[in-house]
Formats: sequence, C-alpha cells, structure tokens
Amino acid sequence: MSSIEITENNEIADITASPPGPEAEPGVPGRPPVLRVPDTDDPAGWATGARERLRTELLTHGAVLVCGLELREAADVGAVLERLAVEPVTEREAFAPRESYAPGVHSASPWPPDQPMCMHHELSYTLGFPALLLFACLTGPTSGGAVGLADAAAVLDALPRDLVERFEREGWLLDRSYNDEIGATVSQAFGTAERDAMDSYCRAHAISWDWQPDGGLRTTQHRAAVVRHPVNGRRCWFNQIAFLNEWTLAPEVREYLVDEYGPAGLPFNTRYGDGEPLEEEVVRLIGSVYADHTVRLPWRAGDLLLVDNIRTAHSREAYEGPRDVVAAMASPTRLDTCSPTAEAGQR
Repeated sequence: MSSIEITENNEIADITASPPGPEAEPGVPGRPPVLRVPDTDDPAGWATGARERLRTELLTHGAVLVCGLELREAADVGAVLERLAVEPVTEREAFAPRESYAPGVHSASPWPPDQPMCMHHELSYTLGFPALLLFACLTGPTSGGAVGLADAAAVLDALPRDLVERFEREGWLLDRSYNDEIGATVSQAFGTAERDAMDSYCRAHAISWDWQPDGGLRTTQHRAAVVRHPVNGRRCWFNQIAFLNEWTLAPEVREYLVDEYGPAGLPFNTRYGDGEPLEEEVVRLIGSVYADHTVRLPWRAGDLLLVDNIRTAHSREAYEGPRDVVAAMASPTRLDTCSPTAEAGQR
C-alpha cells in the first residue's frame, strides 16, 4: 500500500514509489495508509483541511496513521479531535480507571507494561460505543509497545463457521465484579457514587446487577458478537469475548484471582450467550485468528493513529521505557443500529 503525503497547500498526494518505513510489514495485507505531514506548528489547522480525506481513508481502510504532526500534549489531541467535527464520547463502564484531559480525551488504559493487551474493540460491551478512536503517541517507548490492528471482517471470515453461527445466534455474556482493588471502581465506571443513579444506568442499558453485602457490585450484560458496519454494511466480528475472558489472563494471574475472589467473583469474564462457560481452546483459537490477521505499527513520538472502532480491532504489545499514549473516543454509535441479529444482543 502506498504512503500519502500532505503537501504545503494541505492537499494529500499518493507517493507510489515510497519504500517501506519502519512501520511497514511487507507481505501482510490490510496495512493502513500512512499520511506524512510536512513541518507544521498547527496540528488542529491541519486536521480541518484533511478532515474529509481522513473520513474517506477510514471508510476504505479502517485505520489511518498520521506521521509528522509532532503532537506533544494531550491538549493538542483534544484540538485535533475538535476540528474533526465529531461528537466526543464520555466513557462509561470502563474496565480500568483513566485520567480525563478533555471531552472524549483520556490517558491510555493502565495495563502492565510487561504484558500485552489483547485485541479488542473499545467499549464493544456497551450499548453506546465510540465508532472513532484516536491514539496519539506523546512519548515513544524505548522498545516494544507496537500497536496491533486487525480487520474485523477478515477475522470473522477466518473463524470456524459453526463457532460464528453460535455466537450470532446466542450473542455473548460479560460478567463483571466491581471492587476497590482491581480495575475501575463502581463510581469510576459509572461516573457517579449514587447507588440509585447506578441502578438507573443499568436498567437503561440492559445490564443485570446485584449489590453484594460488602458494597461490591456484580453485573451481567448480553451483547451481539457480530454486527454490520453502519456505513458500508460489512459484517464484523465486534466484541471482547477473548480479551475479557479468564483464559486470556496469564496463568499465575488467573490462579491468584480465582483463589482471591472465587470463580464467580472475577473482575471480568465472558461466556456463551446461553450462559455456558467458554472453553480455553475456543479462547485460544480466537486469539490465534487475531494473530494471523494482525498488522504491527511501532509507535514514534508525535504519531497519530485514527481507527474505525467497528471495522478494526486494536491491541498493544509489551514494552519498556516511558510510553505515553493519549486516547480519544468520538462518534457515539448505538449497538442496536448496527446489529444484524438484534435478538442476540438484547435479552
């Protein structure tokens, strides 16, 4: 795939003879286009001029990497997001606490740097999720930390047909147990400390909930596993079935959590839509298909990655050094507007 350059008059021109840069991985299909921006001290102004082309590239490829904007602060990311003329998304039901910088703009989810973050679609377990993601690298890692991207339509086609048919028919279940020790607390996840407000949120968002004697909260939500892209109608594998499952955890971490909280009290876990537990081999299979369709993009300071959250799953490799990535979420989308089997996602 060719690179793309923004010329001095803010037009975008293809470079057909550009050799692969360090982000290229020859032989792997599905690489996003790379937009190389000449020196600019106005990233927000650039975003205004490039807005329509960015939308076109996102719809065509599912992701776009922008190099040369030299983003250094979270405020720069917020300004770019604002100029893209998209509605920011306020995160709810977060699985880990984040620092908020501006509407829709947050720190990356805290995750141990020595452990990879598996492929997932941001907030795909919610009824209202962001269709657009922006990731900006303010400080690059010393080593590792590459972003992985996987085309959700290709992943769907590569999964065994009988497994896909079961998830299309049944959907999937996410179980969560909120506490003050691991992941986002109840108030951090729901944006309020008022129990009545949390009850109302769960009721309005098709979440079953049960308050525990110690003040903890356990929830279960039933969601669709396969959706149609609201713009082009492509069927996509859109969920966090593998990412939030107990078998994705490192064995020693899983053993500790089961010993500490019990099998039913894990911070998060996923099941088949009929309530049956997921087999370890199924979770491994999903992860293997993702791996076969992963394109790696090593981060460099100042890079900006735009991702169609429905079309493209993302992940993060383990890393060393001071990695600082800002995440922005926009274009709120309702699950029931793009699910091909609404009954599988709403029960």
